[in-house]
Amino acid sequence: MNRRGIWADSGIRIRGFGHYYPRQLIHNDLRSLDTMPSSEVDDKILGRISVRSRHRADERETVLVMAVEAAAEAVKRAEVDPAELDLVLLTNWTDRLYAPEMAPQVAYAIGARRALGFDLCGACTGFVHAVQTAAAYLLSPTALRTALIVSSERFSRRVRPGSRGELVAGDAAAAAVLERGDPAVPGLLDSVLHSKGEYADLTVGQPPDGWVRSRPGLVEQAVQSITETVSELLDRNGLDIADIDWLVPHSGTAPIFTTIQEKIGIAPEKFVTNFETRANTSSASIPVVLSENCANGTFRRGDLFLTPAVGGGWFYGGLLFRL
Repeated sequence: MNRRGIWADSGIRIRGFGHYYPRQLIHNDLRSLDTMPSSEVDDKILGRISVRSRHRADERETVLVMAVEAAAEAVKRAEVDPAELDLVLLTNWTDRLYAPEMAPQVAYAIGARRALGFDLCGACTGFVHAVQTAAAYLLSPTALRTALIVSSERFSRRVRPGSRGELVAGDAAAAAVLERGDPAVPGLLDSVLHSKGEYADLTVGQPPDGWVRSRPGLVEQAVQSITETVSELLDRNGLDIADIDWLVPHSGTAPIFTTIQEKIGIAPEKFVTNFETRANTSSASIPVVLSENCANGTFRRGDLFLTPAVGGGWFYGGLLFRL
């Protein structure tokens, strides 16, 4: 049986990343945890709080402002003329609007005047959702060649002030430029994205305050969904976990990380997040890690990545690609 990913011969590859963190860096006082209210649900889902710092956007650092900053950096690093972009997708759930959508505004702000732009959600799986959607467009009869993915979130506004959850929620934006080129050059290999409405109530953010509320079964379902995603991508491509150079998961919570590593059997040095220094930045969590580590030289061209994620709804999926 030919075991290859759905995008293996597509010629789609990631040309460059960019990211933006709000100016305000908050250092968590973990000594105050003993006097902070807690619950059985907090203990189960958050576990031991290990986040040392997180960024919080001010009123001027809107989702749109952060998205434009990250997008501009990604286009610059990718050495792409914004005027040549065909598609701009923006993922966000923390500041959703009725209208207008923000992706067209990002495109206009960076000079991508002929690009089609629209918003996606998918909660914390937004980046996976957007890359998969962009790949489908790039291979469609429309002959599009270049896409910009932007994930921008103000997660700090979706947690109850003064709660333990506030200590693990951060704000950030990150972007990636995808290009369809030579099919012989390895790039995006595979992707999966699933939804299960029966688990929609595991984590919700509803009016009037929009604060996230989760149920105790969240950790177990998140671990199961991520391990299923990893197995699906590895099996479909004839790979073992040892073949993966870097596993970059969505930054959920510490109990999820610990259990995932044990179940998947990934070497600790290959498991990369910035959870302890940037907190959970929702759909931006995977691309900010990719952007940071490409910029500092840790991640290099030719490395093989697997990026699983789960999101409220319930969504789960991941990407398999070479830089």
